[in-house]
Amino acid sequence: MSKIFEIIHRDAAARIGKLVLDKELSTPAIIQIHEKDCPVIDPGSLWKKTALHELDTKKIVILPHRSLPLHTREDIIKELQDSPAGAQPAPDMAHTGLVIHPFHQRLIEADMYVLGAARQLEKRPREFVNSIIRLKENTRADSLLYAPALATPENLSMLVYIGVDIVDETLPVIKGYQDIYLTNSGEHHLDRLREFPCVCSVCSANTPQEFMKLPKKERSELLSHHNSLKLGEEMRNVREHIRGGHLREYVERQCRAHPWLTAALRFIDAEYTFLEKRTPILRSDTLYANTSESLNRVEIKRFAKRVMERYTAPDLDTLVLLPCSAKKPYSTSLSHQKFINAMGKYRRYVHEVIITSPLGIVPRELELMYPAAHYDTPVTGYWDMEERAWVTACLRSYLIKNRYKNIVAHVHGAYREICESVERELGIDFIYTADDGVTSRASLDKLQKAISELESVKKRSGEMAKLDIMRTLADYQFGRGAGNMLVNGAAVKAPFPRFQLFTDKQLATLIPQYGTIALTLEGGLQLCDHPYYRVKIGDFIPHSSILAPGVLDADPQIRPNDEVIVQGERFFGVGRALMSGWEMKQCAKGMAVELRHSRKIG
Repeated sequence: MSKIFEIIHRDAAARIGKLVLDKELSTPAIIQIHEKDCPVIDPGSLWKKTALHELDTKKIVILPHRSLPLHTREDIIKELQDSPAGAQPAPDMAHTGLVIHPFHQRLIEADMYVLGAARQLEKRPREFVNSIIRLKENTRADSLLYAPALATPENLSMLVYIGVDIVDETLPVIKGYQDIYLTNSGEHHLDRLREFPCVCSVCSANTPQEFMKLPKKERSELLSHHNSLKLGEEMRNVREHIRGGHLREYVERQCRAHPWLTAALRFIDAEYTFLEKRTPILRSDTLYANTSESLNRVEIKRFAKRVMERYTAPDLDTLVLLPCSAKKPYSTSLSHQKFINAMGKYRRYVHEVIITSPLGIVPRELELMYPAAHYDTPVTGYWDMEERAWVTACLRSYLIKNRYKNIVAHVHGAYREICESVERELGIDFIYTADDGVTSRASLDKLQKAISELESVKKRSGEMAKLDIMRTLADYQFGRGAGNMLVNGAAVKAPFPRFQLFTDKQLATLIPQYGTIALTLEGGLQLCDHPYYRVKIGDFIPHSSILAPGVLDADPQIRPNDEVIVQGERFFGVGRALMSGWEMKQCAKGMAVELRHSRKIG
């Protein structure tokens, strides 16, 4: 486990970390590998002799290596990298880097891995994505990844999004000597520019025409300096997006700069498991679903997956399908207030499900849960084929799993077309109540009439409806079965959306900001027989937080911001995870759990 690197912020595979050597460096970072004060030393190739004992042990030392082209024969890669003669660290060398060929399978433990032949992966999106995933999935969570000679302002956000921690200025400098001017939206040949779009110290003092008149050496140095400045500016921008939790939105914009970046995003989205295990369960900012790639976001797929796997519909005969609204949560919107008023006293007897893109379907009980109340998407009235196929599949899967005696569809336009498609496919009948818009007086009267005339339907009390909300939220967070364990014998107090769950003591509180349940100690004890979302620690008594080295075991399902239960030989507590469960077991530094309530036991 690395004792020099601590991960501070996470956003999918991207992370901000603190690298502590002879001085502290914030990652993702740009290094100048040939500068004296660079925290990384590259002693060079195995083809020449290198005296490792003379190198600074307060830096990361890249072990001597043999550089191999990208498409070297597999047997040669295996022979040279599985037998790194002379590449083993000297006994007193604390921190090492290892050059790994992108297609290499067997990895030796190191503090940092250098992606060999990285430059050749540009414009090869499938190989680029697969090689990084292979490396990241077979190394420790707190090891660093360095991609040399690959970063430009245009592709930096994608490199960081997929998990690269360290880059260098090599390529921007080379481009400068080739008379290529870099921006974060692409590159330009200097002789084709009429004016500089940048206002850095280099660009504001010159014009492209004046640049072309300069001696080659002077021009190249100035252009390389500009390119390096733009890379640094982009790195600061990327780090801010990670801190804010919205790097994905930025990557979706940036990937349009070049087809290979768009392809890379689509390939990485196909690796759901890789991204999901690294993506926080919620965030504070709005999730903007502005592109077709947004349908493949982890947060959206995870929500749909949990609705299918963890959600259990209330025991009711009648389902009412409703369209989504621009305002979130849906129930606070003007249109949904009209639906609610129209259903009146009969609302307790029906189950409401909202149809929406990009989430597919949202049961009313989950409308506060991230990202159901936290997304925004362009509203044009037009649904493309990909949107229709996704939402149709979600509704079809839901109705196969959850059977209803009556299905009332208060929908219009594309929503109705989706319902009719599912209706035909499953061979079930829907009752449609919106012929001229969902909020017209005639449609609302028809909705009320359709529900009020249903006979022999199951009913539930207002208190049971409240308990259903808490039950489904607990199942969504902790897995099926947790909801019944938590609400058994309990009652809900306080008005919606600030529900509080009580027996003789308070068990949990609904947090309206994210739609999640925060447990008390008594609530944690209610779930003591539930096997998931648990963190096991050693024989010590923590106070406000638990560091990763103190974790003995953790549920691999845990993600950053999940509610977790912590148990030790003499300790019991509840709190919020700050890293994934698999990271807790691998990291040597960093805060694993922020405790909310705790007590000493035994």
